[in-house]
Amino acid sequence: MKQHLKPIMFVGTCSDAGKSVINAAFCRIFKQDGYHPAPFKAQNMSLNSYSTPEGGEMGRAQVVQAEASGIAPHTDMNPVLLKPTNDKNSQVVLNGRPVGNMSAKDYFGMKSQKEKLFEEAVKAFKRLESRYNPIVLEGAGSISELNLRDRDITNMRMAMQTEAATFLVADIDRGGVFGSVYGTIELLRPEERALMKGIIINKFRGDSFLFDDGRRIIEELTGIPVVGVIPWFRDIKIEEEDSVALDMKHNTYRDGKINVAIILLKRMSNFTDFDVLDMDPRFNAYYTNNIDEIEKADIILLPGSKNTLSDLQSLRANGIADAIIRAHKAGKKVIGICGGYQMMGARLEDPDGIEGSLPAVPGLGLLPQCTVIEQEKVTRQSTFAFLPGKHIETHGHHVETHGRASLQQHCHGYEIHMGRTALLGDAPESPVAILSDGRTDGYYLDNSCWGSYIHGILDNPEVLDNLAEGFDKTAESAPFDYAAFKEEQYDKLAALVREHVDMEYIYRQLL
Repeated sequence: MKQHLKPIMFVGTCSDAGKSVINAAFCRIFKQDGYHPAPFKAQNMSLNSYSTPEGGEMGRAQVVQAEASGIAPHTDMNPVLLKPTNDKNSQVVLNGRPVGNMSAKDYFGMKSQKEKLFEEAVKAFKRLESRYNPIVLEGAGSISELNLRDRDITNMRMAMQTEAATFLVADIDRGGVFGSVYGTIELLRPEERALMKGIIINKFRGDSFLFDDGRRIIEELTGIPVVGVIPWFRDIKIEEEDSVALDMKHNTYRDGKINVAIILLKRMSNFTDFDVLDMDPRFNAYYTNNIDEIEKADIILLPGSKNTLSDLQSLRANGIADAIIRAHKAGKKVIGICGGYQMMGARLEDPDGIEGSLPAVPGLGLLPQCTVIEQEKVTRQSTFAFLPGKHIETHGHHVETHGRASLQQHCHGYEIHMGRTALLGDAPESPVAILSDGRTDGYYLDNSCWGSYIHGILDNPEVLDNLAEGFDKTAESAPFDYAAFKEEQYDKLAALVREHVDMEYIYRQLL
C-alpha cells in the first residue's frame, strides 16, 4: 500500500492562470506513480457541467481531473456549483442538486449561507479523503481578492482547513509576473503564507533557462522556491471549462475541411460538447455569430444555453435565426443539442418565469415540436442506441436497426436540462436515440436536421461519422477514438509537467 500523502493544492495569482490543467497533470502523475488521487474544488462557477453516474451535477473541470485520475467523477469533487443565469443571478447547485437561484449580492452577502456551504464543502472533502490518496485541490481565480477573503470557501480558507501543501500558479504569458507573484504573497496572512510551499510559473514561451534570473529574483523577493517553469504549449489538447477558453478558438472557414459553425450564445453552456471536433481531423469547427460565416459553413450546431428563451430572442433580433433557416433550406446540416434542440421547435414557453421575464418565444420552426420550461431539472447519464430504425454507417459498415430487439445501446452521454418537449399535432415519432431504460430522445427530421437533449453525443464515433456523412472532404476518414485520444493527452501533459517541475521537492512537501 502506498504511503499516505498530505493534500496538495494549486491556487492562482489570477483567473485562467492554468490551475485546472496543472491540477489534471498532477492527478495523472500521482496515478502513474501508483497512488489513488482524486480532485477537489469546493466551489466552481461555470455553465459547463456534467451529470455523474449517480445523477448529480458538477463542474466539468473536475470531471477532466477525475478522468486524469482514472476514476469516476462524483459531486464530492465539486460540492458547490454556481451556474449564471444572467449578469446578476446564478443557480446554486449543492452536492449535485439545485437548491435555488441567488443574486451575487445575496450569495456573497449572506454570511450564514456561506458558512453552510463551507461546512458542506468540508464534509465533501472528508468523504473524498477517506477513499482517495492524495486529494488534489484547486482554488478559484485569484487568492488576493481581499474584498472576498472573509467570504472565501474555495481558496486559502480551504487550504487551511485541509492543511494542504499549497502551490501558487502564475501566468507569465499575460505579463507582470513579478508584481502579481510578489503582491499575492505579500497580501497573505501569516498563517496562510505558512502553507505556501512553492511557486509555479506557467505558460512560459521560449527556453526556460532564460528565466533563471527571474526565478532567483522571485525567490529572493518572496522567500518561497520556484519549483517549476512550465512551457506554453499547443500540441496537448486538454478540455478547458471556462468561457475564457473560447477566446483562444480563432478558427474560421477553411477549404478542404468539413466546416462547422457553432452558434455563439451569450449564455452558452456545455461548449465542451464540441471539443471533439477540434481533435477529429475531418472537421474545422469555429464559434461565431457572424451571419456570413454561418451561411458558409457545411454544418451549423446550436449549443445549449442556461437562458434558452433569452438567447433565442437574441438570435431572432440579430438576424442569426433567419440565417440558420436559410442555411437549412439551402441543404446545410443544422443540429441542436439540449437548449439548441429546444430552439429548433416551433415555440419555447416559460409560463412560470423560471428562466426570466419572457413567457414565450417563437422557435426556428425546423422540428415539429414545442418545449415548455419546467422547474424539475433532469440530470442523468445515458446509454443509448443512435438513430434506431435508420440505416446508419459505422466505420464503413452498414448497420440496420429495426425494432428494440436489435438495438446496440453502446453510445454514452448525459442529460442536464429543464423542460418538456412534445410533438405537435400528428407529427410522427422519429427519435434520435433510444435509451437503455426505454425512453426516447430527440427528433430526427432527416440526416441534415435533427436535435437531441444528450450532451456528449458527438463523443461517440458513430455519431461523428454520421455528422461527416455526405461530404467529399473526408480523406482522413479513419475512425476517431476520442476516449483513447484523451488518455494519450493526459499522459503527454504529465510527461511535460514532470520534465519542468521539481517532483522530488513536491513529494517531500506531501510526506
